[in-house]
Parts: sequence; structure tokens; C-alpha cells
Amino acid sequence: MSSFFTDLALQYIDGEWRPGKGSWDIIDFNPYNGEKLASITVATTGEVDQAYRAAERAQAEWAETNAYARRAVMEKALRVVEEREAEITEAIVAELGGTHVKAGFELHLAKEFLRESVQLALRPAGQILPSPVEGKENRLYRVPVGVIGVISPFNFPFLLSLKSVAPALALGNAVVLKPHQNTPVCGGTLLAKVFEEAGLPAGLLNVVVTDIAEIGDALLEHPVPQLISFTGSDKVGRHVATVCAAQLKRTVLELGGNSALIVLDDADLDYAVDAAVFSRYVHQGQVCMAANRILVDRAVEKEFTEKFVAKVASLRVGDPADPATHIGPLINSSQADAISRIVERTVEEGATALLHGRADGTLVSPSVLTGIPAGSPVLHEEIFGPVALLVPFDGEDEAVRIANDTPYGLSGAVHTGNIERGVRVGQRIHTGMIHINDGTVHDEPIVPFGGEKSSGLGRLNGEATIEAFTTQKWISVQHGRSQFPF
Repeated sequence: MSSFFTDLALQYIDGEWRPGKGSWDIIDFNPYNGEKLASITVATTGEVDQAYRAAERAQAEWAETNAYARRAVMEKALRVVEEREAEITEAIVAELGGTHVKAGFELHLAKEFLRESVQLALRPAGQILPSPVEGKENRLYRVPVGVIGVISPFNFPFLLSLKSVAPALALGNAVVLKPHQNTPVCGGTLLAKVFEEAGLPAGLLNVVVTDIAEIGDALLEHPVPQLISFTGSDKVGRHVATVCAAQLKRTVLELGGNSALIVLDDADLDYAVDAAVFSRYVHQGQVCMAANRILVDRAVEKEFTEKFVAKVASLRVGDPADPATHIGPLINSSQADAISRIVERTVEEGATALLHGRADGTLVSPSVLTGIPAGSPVLHEEIFGPVALLVPFDGEDEAVRIANDTPYGLSGAVHTGNIERGVRVGQRIHTGMIHINDGTVHDEPIVPFGGEKSSGLGRLNGEATIEAFTTQKWISVQHGRSQFPF
């Protein structure tokens, strides 16, 4: 596995693998055991410029390429991922600390998004619209945006890079991708290798491994990209939006969440427990859609709580390479320390720890907190770690009020024995997505994905991706002669 990472520990610009020209290295660590996987010399602002210029040169010809040829590249990329699935799984376990369950979940979705990208290449359609002007024909074309900058996160780096990169390429754009510095291979150079093997022409996908400390806002401010697709925290997302607005660039922002999973008084409690445990603790809780808050009707609170705590206590914490492990490491020790501080602070405020997780390096065992004071900051913030908040409520109205009492609005779930009742409650939750009798962590290739409030701007997937990564062009044709007033 070590050679896998060192072979990909380079910049990928204009179809060439080369070392960065910066004065320092990003060290890629295994978050579980601290093993050094690779070191990558950072890209400079000059190399960011080279990447964007290469993309600009290559994109014009790519946009004119037959859509069936673009589709063929997507088909080959899918085959490469399928052939390399075992190797990519090992990489996700090593670089992210992802468990085998998490790696399988991420790879399954990645392949589904590649299958959708195969179809996207052929999907943009033009229109002919009527005109009030005699003899005029209005043609509406859907054309690529041009060059897209993609900035991806560390938690699902292969998937979340791919779900912007692959559709953008399929639709005739070129891409410059900057992966998170904690996952430079799975989120960046691995994708470059996949598309290189798939026969993507040079310059269309460029990967720059770097950091804001080196390049500042060069990735955002560069004049070439017309759109930035960013996935990450709302704090950084606000900065991205501000810089891009000043440059009149379009943005797609997939940001944080503070999702609520609501258990109504008629829910199947055993099933709701299973959904809640997965929704909160998958990938150690490092998921934007995770159920931070689990809201339970007081009529079933005692029974649900007992079953929930028992199931969480049975989760196995340890080496993500062991298939029996449920909870692996957080991405780094700083994140582990931050989660520990959140738990300690909330307990000091008066909450009760039904399970009090402890940190051992980057491993953090799960916590379950209840009796949380109404004004506690923890109820309103995103928790990127294995901490569940159990919050009781009396009736649907209070459940809705509590669920909406957050600056975020990404995902959510409602559990009930009456589906239409669940839908009615779901319609009252201010969120981009909500799931009835299911978990909160879902993504599907053709369903619009995105959030409200501080959870982001815009949508991706299916038709929403076409809308995001293309633009419309009006060409009118006057078959007769227009009459002009002078």
C-alpha cells in the first residue's frame, strides 16, 4: 500500500505528473496508527495558474467533442474503478481511517455517480421557442460553463470529488481539483489516475495538492474558472461565496449540517434505534448529514433511550482495517481533542452522559448525552464526531420547533407508523432533504442534493447537476426581415 500512495504523491497538471514547487511538504498520515503514507511538495500559485491555463486550453476542444466520445471516457472510468475496487478500499481505510463498511458505502455511491455521468454526457438538450416577432426563430442551447474549480473535503473525498469532477467532464467542462490536505490521494490524485487510465485528454483534469497557507485565495480569484464547487464547513463556505461574489463567479456550496432524526410516539422503536445509530455514528460521525440531534417523544423516550444506549455501547472501536470495527479514528488528533472538549463542556453545563466517550489518540469512543440545557451551544452547532444528543419533546409541534432551531438545514428523518403523518411533519422542517422511516445519511445520483440556510447554496445530482455545470445560450434566427423604427 505504501507504494500506492508514493506513486500518487505528485501534482497532476496538463497531463503530467510532477513534484510541486513549493518550499514545504504536506505529509499524508494514516490517522489510526500515524504511519506516514507519503509526502507531497505543495503547489504554488504559479502552478495553480498553469493548471487553470491548461484546463482553459483543453476545454474548448473538449466542448466540441462528440458527446458519445465523452460518454465513452466515463464508461472506461467506471471500469477502472470496478477493477481497482479492492485497492481503492484499502486506500480509504488507510488515508481516512474509514471502516470497511464506510469504504463500501463510499465506493458503491461513487460507482453509481459514475454510471449517472455516463448518461449525463447525452442529456443536455436544446429548445426552439416561439417569438412574437414575425419570421424569428429562438434557439436555446445548453453549453458547458467552461472551467470549474472543485474543492473537496476529507470525510468522503473520493465520492465527493468524483460527484463534481465526473459530471463536469461529462458535460464538456474542464476541471481543476484541490483535495483536502488530509486526503490528497483519495480525494485528488487517485481521481487523476482513474481518468488518465480512462483516456481523458491531457489538461481536462488537473489536481493541485496545496494549502491556503501557500496559495491564499488564488484558486478562487483566478480569472479562468467560471464556477467553484465547494464541499466543506459553512465557515469556509462563506469565505468562498464572498470571494467568488466579488469576482462574479457562480458557486455550488455543499456545507455543514445539524440534522434531526425525529422519533414520534407511534414509531417502530427497534427500527428507529437502528436508523439513529447508523445515522449518528457512521464514519465516526464525520458526515455532514449525520443525525446530531435525536428527538424522541416523551411517550417512548424511556424505552427508546434504553435500546439506543445498549446498541451504541455494543459498537466496536478500533482498527479500521479490521472488518469487525464499527468506529475507527477521527481524521486527526485536533479533531479528537475538539470532540472531547464538546462533551466535557456540555456535561459541565448540566447534561447527563449516558455514555461518556474518551479519546485515545485519534480514537474516540461514542458518547450519548441527554438532559441538555435548552440554551446549550451544542444543540445549534455541527458535531463532527461520535456524539449523540437525545432530546425529548411533547407532540409534533414541539418536535418541529426543536428541529428547526438551528442555523443549518441539510438533512433529517422522521420515524412514525403513519407514513403520511411523517410526510406532514417532514414538510414543516426547514431542510433540503428529509427521509421518512429511514436514516439521515443518503445520496442518490438523480435526486437533487443540497441544503437550506447555512447548509449551502445550489443543488447537485441529475438535472440539478446539468443546471449547475452548464449555462444557457440564446441564438435567434430571423428567417424574414425585421422592421426597425429608424
